[in-house]
This record gives sequence, structure tokens and C-alpha cells, in this order.
Amino acid sequence: MAKAASGLRGARHHTEKPLQDFTAASHDLSALGALGSLLKATGDIREGMHTLSGLTASLNEEWGQEAKLLGEVSDAFDLLDVLLSAAARAKKG
Repeated sequence: MAKAASGLRGARHHTEKPLQDFTAASHDLSALGALGSLLKATGDIREGMHTLSGLTASLNEEWGQEAKLLGEVSDAFDLLDVLLSAAARAKKG
């Protein structure tokens, strides 16, 4: 569980820079040129990119919360293991 929690915490580091780049690109859609203007798609594309950026940010936040919970559960199991070992030693005498 501790490894899983660590992996989830690290996921944000893999998405942070690409998300920033993607969000920045949504402000400059000049690459679409006349095609975007003719199709009046630029606004829709920009809106879609903002939506995807927001969803990715929300997913990163959720992963962080899940990582925290997994870490806490892992710590609880580690403590339980220590307590059970101590109880077994005390029982043996």
C-alpha cells in the first residue's frame, strides 16, 4: 500500500508540466489559422481544452487524496503488525 500511495503521489509530477503547456496552448490557437476562423471552431476548441485542463487538475487532486488515504491505511496496518507481534511475544512469556 505504501508503494501504491507513493506512486499516486508521483502521478502529479508527470502531468504537471504537460498540463501547463496544454493550458497555455489553449490561449494561442493561431495554428488553426483561417481554417479555425472559417469553421468558427476556435472558441469550441478553446473551451474543450479548458475543460480537459480542469478535468486533469481535478484528477490530480483526487489522486492526491487517494494517496493520502492509502498512506494512512498502510500506516495503520504497520502499527497493527507491531501490536500483534508485541502481543504474541507477551503471550509466549
